[in-house]
Amino acid sequence: MSFEYLQSLNPEQTEAVIHSGSPLLILAGAGSGKTRVITTKIAYLIQHQNIEPWQILAVTFTKKAAKEMQDRAVLLEPKASDAQIKTFHSFGAWFLRRYAEVAGLDPNFTVYDDEDSATLIQKAMPALTKKQATQKAHEIALCKDYCLGPEDDLSMIDKDGDLNEVYRAYQNRLHGTGNADFGDLIMLPVKIMERDERIRSQMHYRFKVIMVDEYQDSNVAQFKLLKALSDVKEDGSGTYVCVVGDDDQSIYKFRGAEVQNILQFPNYFKNTQVIRLERNYRSTNRILQCADAVVKNNQDRLGKTLVAERGDGKEPVLVFLENQDREAEFCSQIIKQAVAAGANYSDFAILYRTNAQSLTFETEFLNKRIPYAIVGSLKFYEREEIKDALSYLSLFANNRDEIAFTRIVNKPVRGIGAKTQEKIIEKAHADDGLLEADFNLLGALENSFSILNKKAQEGAKEFLSLYSNLKNFLEENSVKEEIVDAGIKELAETAADATKTESKDFRRLSEFIQKLTEDSGLVELHKAQDDMDGTQRVLNLQELVNSAIRYPLSMKGLLDFLDEIELNRTLANETEDTPDAVTLITVHNTKGLEFNRVIITGLENGIFPREDKWGEDLEEERRLFYVGVTRAKDELYITSCAFRRLYGHTQIMMPSRFLVEAGDTLKAIGSIPRSFKRSFETGFEEEADEGPKAELLNKWKKGVNVYHDDYGMGQIVSSQLEGNEVVILVQFESGGKKKFLPEYQGNRLDIIKD
Repeated sequence: MSFEYLQSLNPEQTEAVIHSGSPLLILAGAGSGKTRVITTKIAYLIQHQNIEPWQILAVTFTKKAAKEMQDRAVLLEPKASDAQIKTFHSFGAWFLRRYAEVAGLDPNFTVYDDEDSATLIQKAMPALTKKQATQKAHEIALCKDYCLGPEDDLSMIDKDGDLNEVYRAYQNRLHGTGNADFGDLIMLPVKIMERDERIRSQMHYRFKVIMVDEYQDSNVAQFKLLKALSDVKEDGSGTYVCVVGDDDQSIYKFRGAEVQNILQFPNYFKNTQVIRLERNYRSTNRILQCADAVVKNNQDRLGKTLVAERGDGKEPVLVFLENQDREAEFCSQIIKQAVAAGANYSDFAILYRTNAQSLTFETEFLNKRIPYAIVGSLKFYEREEIKDALSYLSLFANNRDEIAFTRIVNKPVRGIGAKTQEKIIEKAHADDGLLEADFNLLGALENSFSILNKKAQEGAKEFLSLYSNLKNFLEENSVKEEIVDAGIKELAETAADATKTESKDFRRLSEFIQKLTEDSGLVELHKAQDDMDGTQRVLNLQELVNSAIRYPLSMKGLLDFLDEIELNRTLANETEDTPDAVTLITVHNTKGLEFNRVIITGLENGIFPREDKWGEDLEEERRLFYVGVTRAKDELYITSCAFRRLYGHTQIMMPSRFLVEAGDTLKAIGSIPRSFKRSFETGFEEEADEGPKAELLNKWKKGVNVYHDDYGMGQIVSSQLEGNEVVILVQFESGGKKKFLPEYQGNRLDIIKD
């Protein structure tokens, strides 16, 4: 084959393909055609640089990406089918099967997943509960991502001070089975090559070329694997190492990704050449300018500027809205208008920072009959934690609800398993004829103590006490019907006004649901899952609380709330699955995707970027914004709300600092907040040396204890200027956080003197 296929590449892509003789870092910006470059390079190495296919190792992170890479390389050069194009973990499995005896593994070893590891930990350490064992399995997996063994200092991961002991016991048990876990697939090859020069030399002889795709997503263990496999000399000769990635798209720190791997690549591999792919074939230039204006504020980046090949395009639009309900309505209006003009629903993607934000859009789209699909997550009411909370609520509405009862009577675990539940339900039905109208599952549970073992009795007492306390709270604090009738209309009309909706004489159902999720143990249960899996279950529970703000604290309010949810579920079931649907998706899940029209929502401080993100974490938030913006091909909309329902109350929000950093790359419409206008001149977090702002900052400073009539005792955890307004964040003892503008809301907070 001739060089004809190089003619379709631009000059920078061609330079990257034909490069040889030293390590290469290809900084491939969003939409710059990196997959074409890496697959073309594999073919070029075989055809024109005398590299045998079996001498090429190309690794990436997913099976889908590896298959696409191989398929496209084989189209250019059939011999590429003999190259090792794998995921990191599949390569590790290949290596360990080749050297199973050296690794201390059975040649036919199997790979344990997280659940298997937790089970083995329990066998090795019987005193640990299943929950504790699962947490330890997660911590051990993190250790292996950093190539740390049980003999190393694990203090940065160890939460309880016993991780070394548990890790050692687990490893001994795992070694005894002859099997490996996922962490071993990377760590064991590294350890073997570090101590065995013969095997290391064999790998150096076998692989003359090593290529890594999406290198910005690699963790410490994967970096060490690359170092061990390669034999790069001081002058850059030896193993040809080529990595492809984008430091501006490193957004998986929560999974262990280490952005320094790509930032420091030229220091780790001497004589590295850096080639930047800056021509973007996806987006228009005005969209790229918005992305660049924000991400260039990061200090830790190698730097590049994307240039669109498709011209300037439409100006991105920033829309200021009253609250999240208006935000959802705006999105539906934009979509409906575009579809009426000939667009497809599938042209649109709604992006948000957390999965919990999907609820408002799902509700709006169901009511407006807009087809939608959620990518990377279940629909809101199908999520496990939401089903758990709704089952508790359903049991308060109807204590005969067997489905709700069996779902939550043993969640969290109370020793009331499936067989015990069957006995209780049988008891309830047996007593039905005797008790008639008094029949209920709670009464049956109380009357079943004689057939329960000791552990189940304790669990039953705990559950009955929980139910009784929550029921009393609901009854004793319910809003009187006459107050509801008089105030519900005003509440609905002024839901965005924090000063009106937080009236003490109109308590909301959100208080009850907040208490239920906390007292039942659901928050603690799902927080542990979040910590292990990087999920957002607690935020989903909080969004359920937020959605109940509009309902009064009463049994009628609860029933109306459940009726609305059932209506939305019914509408969702009636909606046919169709490929022509709006995509609802978190910004994280958009990586690698593109859409004709993108709406990025929730651009407020505390939402995007998330609360308390500073330094390296704030830089990753900027990279996340960059990823979201560069998904858009033709049109980009960004929304920001003045008020948002958070922590069970309506809160005043400040526009995201990213909007200020984007500056005039955005066309702002709507009621532009004064704080946003001032931020262009004053920036964020500036110090006030004198004047009334300095006095406010000094009075309402971090560490000051305060009291609020509705929320109780709390402490100021941050105090700063945002857009020339003093904003304080208070952590309340109840567990919630709330922002205040003390210049306007100071009379609602009492400072508690020590």
